[in-house]
Amino acid sequence: MVLLFLRMSIEEFKTSLSNSLPGNISVYLESLWYDGTGNWEKSHSTIQDIEDKNAAWIHAYLHRKEGDIWNADYWYKRAGKKRPAFSLEEEWEELVKAFL
Repeated sequence: MVLLFLRMSIEEFKTSLSNSLPGNISVYLESLWYDGTGNWEKSHSTIQDIEDKNAAWIHAYLHRKEGDIWNADYWYKRAGKKRPAFSLEEEWEELVKAFL
């Protein structure tokens, strides 16, 4: 049996933001999808109870976006990352690309 895995491009992911639901994607991408649609609360509630470094990275980004830098830095540390010196938009794209 041959398994075929289709990878979504960043452009396709961005286009999906106009859909009413995120579709069949990972919980990480689901959180980023909700954030991309402007639903910070749903994005945060989707990711906040997952206990791994990937979730911590998204959680950090969300708190940075919220303006809670102290909390963001805590989550960046849990993710093994440092708060980036570039824009939130660039970080969102970096995160999406990392999980596609």
